[in-house]
Amino acid sequence: MASVISSSSALPTRSLDSFPTHSERANKLTSLSWVSSFPSTNISINSFTLPPAPSLNKGSFVQAAWTRRSRGEAAKQPNRKSWKQRTDMYMRPFLLNVFFSKKFIHAKVMHRGTSKVISVATTNAKDLRNTLPSLTDHNACRIIGKLIAERSKDADVYAMSYDPRKGERIEGKLGIVLDTIKENGIIFV
Repeated sequence: MASVISSSSALPTRSLDSFPTHSERANKLTSLSWVSSFPSTNISINSFTLPPAPSLNKGSFVQAAWTRRSRGEAAKQPNRKSWKQRTDMYMRPFLLNVFFSKKFIHAKVMHRGTSKVISVATTNAKDLRNTLPSLTDHNACRIIGKLIAERSKDADVYAMSYDPRKGERIEGKLGIVLDTIKENGIIFV
């Protein structure tokens, strides 16, 4: 395997057999050239092997990325959200939250994407607590609806949504709050 660099160049010719071996370099510790800092490696063409050809098992198949998932595949990933769950936050960004306790009524409008509170109204606030005869009656519900509508308009929010909880009916005090908000110019989507 003696190879010679072409004689037309000005570089000195040298055969591969004339390079020092690892043991010769180890004995010669006084060499400070950058070539001596590299470890010696022996590479032969016969040491490379090709990877085995892929074989298709009897049960394996190729599925395109755009195909619909079967029910079995959907059952394997139960935590994956549906299309509506993933896009609802952008289609209806402002959400109304109403809470009724035995002592007061609390309502707020939140932005779903950023969880920022847009407007808040409660009968437990100082100005309403001292002026209203009752903090939980139908008149208090109308005042809370009117305040939420006014404060939402001040924040340039003219449309919002309300998602009832499981088994919750939109009637009674909740119906009064929602109807008052609609009467004051807010659209429910």
